Amino acid sequence: MRASRSLIFLLPVISGALVLTPLIATGGDARFPTTRTDLNPKDRRRVEAVTKFTTDFTKPEQFEPMAGGAATSRAIVNGDAFSHFSANLSFEEEQTFKLGNALFKKLWVPPPSSTQASDGLGPLFNARACQSCHLKDGRGHPPEGSADATSMFLRLARPARTEDERKAVADHRKLNFPDSVYGEQLQNLAVQGLKIEGKMQVSYQEIPVTLAGGEIAHLRKPTYSATDLGYGPLESDVTRSPRVAPPMIGLGLIQAIHEADILAKADPADQDGDGISGKPALTRDHRTGDLKLGRFGFKAQNATIRDQSSSAFVGDLGISTPDHPSDYGDCTKAEVECLAHPTGVQPRLGAFEAPDPVLPLVTFYSENLAVPARRDVGDKTVLKGKELFYRSGCTACHTPKFVTRRDAGNKAHAFQLIWPYSDFLLHDMGEGLADGQQVGVADGREWRTQPLWGIGLTETVNGHTFFLHDGRARNLTEAILWHGGEAQMARDAFAALPKDERAALITFLESL
Repeated sequence: MRASRSLIFLLPVISGALVLTPLIATGGDARFPTTRTDLNPKDRRRVEAVTKFTTDFTKPEQFEPMAGGAATSRAIVNGDAFSHFSANLSFEEEQTFKLGNALFKKLWVPPPSSTQASDGLGPLFNARACQSCHLKDGRGHPPEGSADATSMFLRLARPARTEDERKAVADHRKLNFPDSVYGEQLQNLAVQGLKIEGKMQVSYQEIPVTLAGGEIAHLRKPTYSATDLGYGPLESDVTRSPRVAPPMIGLGLIQAIHEADILAKADPADQDGDGISGKPALTRDHRTGDLKLGRFGFKAQNATIRDQSSSAFVGDLGISTPDHPSDYGDCTKAEVECLAHPTGVQPRLGAFEAPDPVLPLVTFYSENLAVPARRDVGDKTVLKGKELFYRSGCTACHTPKFVTRRDAGNKAHAFQLIWPYSDFLLHDMGEGLADGQQVGVADGREWRTQPLWGIGLTETVNGHTFFLHDGRARNLTEAILWHGGEAQMARDAFAALPKDERAALITFLESL
């Protein structure tokens, strides 16, 4: 949630033409369109009308239950709620989805192996399968008690040190720079005979917070460290940023949002003076090098689902793909023992450990995990909570709805009214949530607004209610109370609500 805008729910959709100048001034690119290039005038009017913020909270909006448009899953809500395919796929596409699902769940093994199509794991890695982190295609968790840390890891990065490095970041050729020994991510697993890089340790300090009416909430303030380091100390300026695996639903629909609709909400210089800056993330396509709008990852560091997937293959599993041809994953030149291990490349299958069509199939699967239908949209408490969500200013960044582009790459994602509750921009979230790590355009206090669709099914799917980028929040109330920076006013508005109204707002979130 973000700081309140005056009567934000009455504001019309802005044009986007006013925000291109500050975008270019902060390192953007004039090739990004400022208006929808896929719509005729009639369609443009229809889109503007249907995406306006509602002012009527007495009943659900039209099509509100269908959070993912025609792609929405209406399957029975159970532990598999995040694992259904887009409801509007063709029969042939359903088959492709199922092949991608099999590869997503595939357990990779260290080379050399008799199962040559499955070897190539590591030598250093964080998981053996995509599904190991994205449990049931849902949300990961921090280590709790005896639970492992498979679905959470530490990103390692240092800032630019030289003028050339600063230019590389400014030109979006680099997001940041890895530790010279441990690379971009602390690997807590290794093939037999090789030392792991280290382990992530987390400790918590309880912080009491007083809410309206005298109720006391307790927040967990985490401290992270890397222990049992196998190859010496980390460099002194390397930051450690914890990340839990995010849910996988609706990614193809997010990819199909037109750039102009996201940029229309950006105000990096806060020219309207409302306290909400909203900065677009700019990044390079991994294959073409073209400058694109980042929209995936906690800091929007990837522009496409394929880029996000190939990064996970090489970083989490140590598996090379055509997009990331590193057979040794995140091993660095300093890790000589790692580089001495065999790779899983099988020349008869291709030049990479995961040759085509592995990455395209996993990408298609990731693009088509359906958003579940909303529940209880007409419930009086849900409607009251929705009104409070709007009036508290949460929609200043958690934009309720978009209409995807007509020319989307997959017809199943084209021209759909969707309800992700995110603007997909970067916002300063305050010192409390700061990780100190720059990732491209995003600084150490900035995070992409996370989509809220499906958030109420986290416990059903994953058996927990840990939220935020590192799972520190044990419930939705704690997640809201951690919001700061641009979100401080919205957070304070929530904290000032009477207990029954806070509960209504949470009930609304649980309906998403």
